[in-house]
Parts: sequence; structure tokens; C-alpha cells
Amino acid sequence: MPALIEEVKTTTTTPTPTGDLDISTKEIEADAIIRKDVYWSMGAGLIPVPMLDLAGIAGVQLKMLKSLSDLYGISFSEHRAKNIIAALAGSVGTATLATGTIASMIKVIPGLGSLAGIAALPIVAGGSTYAVGKIFVQHFESGGTFLDFDPAKTRRYFAEQFKEGQKVALETKRTVK
Repeated sequence: MPALIEEVKTTTTTPTPTGDLDISTKEIEADAIIRKDVYWSMGAGLIPVPMLDLAGIAGVQLKMLKSLSDLYGISFSEHRAKNIIAALAGSVGTATLATGTIASMIKVIPGLGSLAGIAALPIVAGGSTYAVGKIFVQHFESGGTFLDFDPAKTRRYFAEQFKEGQKVALETKRTVK
């Protein structure tokens, strides 16, 4: 088995007979990092304390960006990463952003408020974490860094990845039940 792992680690992106590109080893590792942190952010969304849950989600996303930057050999800037995450979150629209904040704040209401918050926030958390990760993998794969990242240029792609991430989070939630 270790020989197989070593063989996979040494593969590179090469054209297939159909002209498509194989996924690089870094992209496979990056996808594993993103998936793991989607689960962690969904878990942070279950924290019953309003706003502490949002801080937990932000912490998971920062940790994910640090892991991705290490994988790609990119210098990590926590300050810059926080600003980028905030800008990207704003790009999905106020309704979606408000959903996450409301889902956090509604947890103060005993009973149904807690259940509603716990039902909604993990999906928003998973979707946003997935999207942030996918955006940065694409950026790092194209040779970008934190210094040249322009959130305005990625808004549409971020929104697409956010929707895809919500599907991933919903599927995760269904399989955990």
C-alpha cells in the first residue's frame, strides 16, 4: 500500500488521450483540506452560543487558508486573509450573509430558536468554507498569492462555489443523520 501512495504523490498533471487534464496531486490534497474544513465549519455552526459560532467558522476558514497556502508554498498573511474572507462573504449578497447572522442570533431564543439556528447555520458555514477554499485553490494554481488576490474579480465564481458548497454541506448533513 505505501508504494501506491508514493506513486500517487509523484504524479503530475498530464493530458489524457481525450485531451482532458488529470487532476494534480496538489489539487487532490487541497480538495481533502477543503472537505475536512467544511466539516469543521459545519461543526462550528452548531455551537449554541450566538456570535461564538461565527467566530469559530471564521477561525476554521483562516486555518484552511493557512493549510492551503502551506500546500502551495505561498506566504500566509492572516490580516490579508481576514479581509479577503470578509470581502468574499459580502459578495454572496446581503440575504445570504444575513441568513448566517440571523441563524446565529436566533439561537438565543430557547427551544425553537436554537433548533432553527442549528438547522440553518451549518449549511451556510459549509457553503462559504467550500467556496473560500475553491477560490483560493484556483488562485494558487494559477500562480497567485494573497497580495494579488482581487475579491471583486472572483465574485461570480465565489457565488457559484457557494451554491455548490451548500449542496455538499446538505449532503454531508443528510449522511450524518
